[in-house]
Amino acid sequence: MAIDIQKFIGRFIEEARDHLSRLGDGLAQLQARPEAAHEGDTIHALFRSAHTIKGSSRMLRLAPITALAHAMEDVLGALREGSLAFSAPLGALLYQGVDHLASQVDALAEGTAGADLPAVPAALHAALQAAVQTEKTIATSAEPANISEQKPSENLTESAPPAPDLKASTSEESAAPRLKTLETVRVRLDKLDALIKLMGEVVASHARMRQRVQDVQQLQRDLAGQLDEAGQQRLQQFARALKDDAQAQEAQMGALHDRALIMRMLPLAMVLEPAARLVRELGHSVGKQVQCQVSGTEIELDRQLIDQLADPIIHLIRNAVDHGIESTEQRLAAGKPALGQITIRARQDGGWVAIDIQDDGAGIPLQAVRDKAVKKGLLSAEKAAALSDQEVIDLIFVPGFSTSTIITDLSGRGVGMDVVKQTVLDALQGSISVSTQPGQGTLFGLRLPVSLAMLRVLLVQAQGLPFGFTAQYVAELLRLPTSALLQVAQRQAVIVRNEFVPVVALAELLQLPAPPRPSARGGAPNMLLLVLQVRHEKIALRIDHLLDERDMVIQPLPTHLRHLPWVAGMVSTGTNDLVSVLHAPALLEQARRLRQGPVGGGTEASAAGVATTPLRQRVLVVDDSLNTREIEKDVLQAYGYEVTLAEDGVDGLRKALHTQFDAILTDVEMPHMDGFTLTAQLREHEQYRQTPIVIITSREKEEDKRRGMQVGADAYIVKGDFDQSNLVDTLRALLG
Repeated sequence: MAIDIQKFIGRFIEEARDHLSRLGDGLAQLQARPEAAHEGDTIHALFRSAHTIKGSSRMLRLAPITALAHAMEDVLGALREGSLAFSAPLGALLYQGVDHLASQVDALAEGTAGADLPAVPAALHAALQAAVQTEKTIATSAEPANISEQKPSENLTESAPPAPDLKASTSEESAAPRLKTLETVRVRLDKLDALIKLMGEVVASHARMRQRVQDVQQLQRDLAGQLDEAGQQRLQQFARALKDDAQAQEAQMGALHDRALIMRMLPLAMVLEPAARLVRELGHSVGKQVQCQVSGTEIELDRQLIDQLADPIIHLIRNAVDHGIESTEQRLAAGKPALGQITIRARQDGGWVAIDIQDDGAGIPLQAVRDKAVKKGLLSAEKAAALSDQEVIDLIFVPGFSTSTIITDLSGRGVGMDVVKQTVLDALQGSISVSTQPGQGTLFGLRLPVSLAMLRVLLVQAQGLPFGFTAQYVAELLRLPTSALLQVAQRQAVIVRNEFVPVVALAELLQLPAPPRPSARGGAPNMLLLVLQVRHEKIALRIDHLLDERDMVIQPLPTHLRHLPWVAGMVSTGTNDLVSVLHAPALLEQARRLRQGPVGGGTEASAAGVATTPLRQRVLVVDDSLNTREIEKDVLQAYGYEVTLAEDGVDGLRKALHTQFDAILTDVEMPHMDGFTLTAQLREHEQYRQTPIVIITSREKEEDKRRGMQVGADAYIVKGDFDQSNLVDTLRALLG
């Protein structure tokens, strides 16, 4: 379920205007009585208002508002701590910040999208930052009057570039004007996407032309002997001409579609080049020295894939920095260089693109993975010990699985690898592999199609009905004698290259109704098997016929059918019939449920499984922002939790002691009692010694996360990274 952020914009506008009013009133009090800056209540109220605006805007991805509120919060924090003295120029500077925040909120109320909000004026932002450094800076370079003197338009709005002097720019070229054509034009992405979609539909519709060729050829056979020689010759010439025209048209449309698709191709540099900077930032945040090398950035992918590839890459990089690369002390003790290395390589592999993300860290701790699987109840100790190394590695893709000892915004929620699996396999129609060596590092390999506009599809028939499978999940097509069937662990299987592959009839898997009369082929000595492979799991589906194999455009399901777990999309045949394209990972999961066991692996948990949330568990949400409380409430209630709201730490503590809750979510910066104090006081009560407590805050400094751990928090989520999967999967990981 996707949360509609837009419906919270109205609440944010009301809340922000209320806090802006408080900021204006508070600054007026400070201007009248500067000594009030040291009395506590006034400056605390101002700080909380700026902090709340920053946190709420971050959750709604309103970056310009977040940036300005953050800068003002830093100044107010310095005033609160006493490291900065209040002065009239400083008050005027803060007033400018309030005025610009008000103009941004007004623009939002008038319908401006968050991404289109005006940026913070550079001079204003620089002055606020300078104010935090020294009081001397405020009196000299941060004087509000100086900001205004630069250009009148820079006071509260983004300055425009100065108009050029037309007389000064006159040259000899202007005496002989001529029309210059541009080599490039700008096209909106939605228009380009519409063009690609239309081209795909045209190519797909050409299947009808191929069907007409087959109809004419069948007509020739039907009329053989009924026409005279001249009639047969004319019909033959027509059939040949129609076939030639269809082939020529197919080649032209294919070329046109390919040319159109090239216009939407983008280099991997858009995703991979920021990776080196991200690695350094993440390494610094956890106190590690890490560098990143990137190659293959010139390789191009369809923009559809580029847009969705960023999240898996970020998750894998975070995983490598947090779990893979050791601390400097550990690396030196192991005889490694102090500087950790992460390598990202992209290469072309036929019609696919392969991306490898490799680190030279400690490798995946296989025994720790086994122990965590036993602790979470996924496996018994005996079965965990019997797992192969590859089967242990597969456990990291199980939803909610993590070996981290503390949950933070960087790792430990057990959602990162699950997100990677879902995105790469389901959204990007690719595959992922993992290899690791203790003490030497881990390699994650992604294999992606160049484009999703057209995919190779196999059309098969089962119980008289057609179904499609995308080729990346099809390992092979086999025709074997029925005598090759074996009974292995109370299930049918065949041996394919020294490997047991479970066998199930596709009709049985889809629970199709039995035919009205026994099939004439029911006693056939041979069987046709379609072998599907998802990562390291295989299953052989018994089908009746292979109907066709070709590149086809997969149309998404209409909204009212997108809840169907087994259907990934639809394709159209030459007879205008719609054929369901089946989703191989979902079919393997269905096969596991039917067998009440795993597919060829021997484990009791699978990355394709979906964790279920226990219903009616009670959760207390503590936050002084109404907007934040409502967002978290909507998310939790959508997943079956019973939610109680508290508006500050004191209210939260009172409600927690009055009613027993299964989990508590709390902000940090709140009036009367902050989240750290609330967490520490809850841990003093026996009833909350083991209760999961999750801190959700806009504070992202490492010392704040460490303090959260010290007071007893189980998880730490930064609001800037907030989404429903972070929150829900964190609770699932903590509550079991």
